[in-house]
Amino acid sequence: MKRTALGLLAGAGVLYAVATALQSRHPAWGYVAAFGEAAVVGAIADWFAVVALFRHPLGLRIPHTAIIPTNKNRIGENLATFICANFLSTPQVVARLKQVDVAAGVARWLADPRHAGQVATHLAGLLRYALAALEDERVRHFVRSAFVDELRKVDVATFAGRLLDVFTADGRHHELLDAGLRRLAAILESESMKLQVAAAVAGEVRFLRVLGLDDLAGRYATTKIVSGLTRLSEEIAADPQHPLRLKFDMYVTEFVERLQNEPELRAKVDAVRKDLLGSPALTGWLQDAWGSVVVWMRDDLGRDDSTLRERVAATIAVTGERLQHDVAMQGWINEQIVTVAPHWIERYREDIRRYIVERVFEWNTREMTDELERNIGRDLQFIRVNGTLVGGLVGVVIHTATELLGGMV
Repeated sequence: MKRTALGLLAGAGVLYAVATALQSRHPAWGYVAAFGEAAVVGAIADWFAVVALFRHPLGLRIPHTAIIPTNKNRIGENLATFICANFLSTPQVVARLKQVDVAAGVARWLADPRHAGQVATHLAGLLRYALAALEDERVRHFVRSAFVDELRKVDVATFAGRLLDVFTADGRHHELLDAGLRRLAAILESESMKLQVAAAVAGEVRFLRVLGLDDLAGRYATTKIVSGLTRLSEEIAADPQHPLRLKFDMYVTEFVERLQNEPELRAKVDAVRKDLLGSPALTGWLQDAWGSVVVWMRDDLGRDDSTLRERVAATIAVTGERLQHDVAMQGWINEQIVTVAPHWIERYREDIRRYIVERVFEWNTREMTDELERNIGRDLQFIRVNGTLVGGLVGVVIHTATELLGGMV
């Protein structure tokens, strides 16, 4: 395109020279000369304009030339501002998110076994790398030291007290008591338990063995014990105001209060924590157990038929399939995305803008200019071509008007 534009400029120059030389022979050559002259002017003017975008024409540092290289940083800032204002504005992004069913798209993608396998493979690779890093003694020492140091800072008594306080709020601990009582009743009613209790009672009444009544006494006592305990557990479970239930409630409340406020109990809990953290046997056992788990997981993830990877892939695919059929869950996910999106957009939009600005600042000016010229230069050369042709036509119009006005005068 550069050669084409240059050829037109040269052709216009030759045409002007020839037409000027022949102008005295016929008036028509005057129009041709006007065309050629104006075409040369238009071609040179547009050549200057196009070249001035990328460099100084003929190497001359004429003001307001080499516009792109000179204003690279300003262009970068304006580009970043334009992108953030027109593509990352909160209303636009939120409106787009409302139009897109993100949850359904993710569900379809994850339900595909190939995609689930890809995700599982990537996760397995990351996990295997992390496990390999944990085998380095320096990493293990750092993690172990940091973990133990953090545990030493934990106020176990206060934490346990608050946890139990939450657990017992609104009588939730009674649900655990009821479940325990039902389980106890089921255990007592089992034949194996009855036989064990009967044998234990028979062993304690050996003096009846001479009369052959030890087994009978054992069975009788067991029946009474089981019956009584079963009845008691049923009464406690059925009566919210049962004295034993109230005592249990009072004991739990007092224990929670003591954990949070009684210095002696808090000191005992803290002493137990210190003993556990300082126990070489416990530390060695944890290290051996963790080492065995790490080695097994690493070896498993390194195999082509990895059990962990297959299970993760299957879980991902099942999750995606279930999500596909759960419209309510899809709606909830989409709602959360739309709710959270404005916060993240506002938080990171300026970071994105600064990143674009910094990247443009780091670009090599010459490389950027050459790259832009390669991408848009062909279209810019059409400006030179059009300038040559349009300039020539304007020259003809001006020459015609001049001739007409001259004839009228």
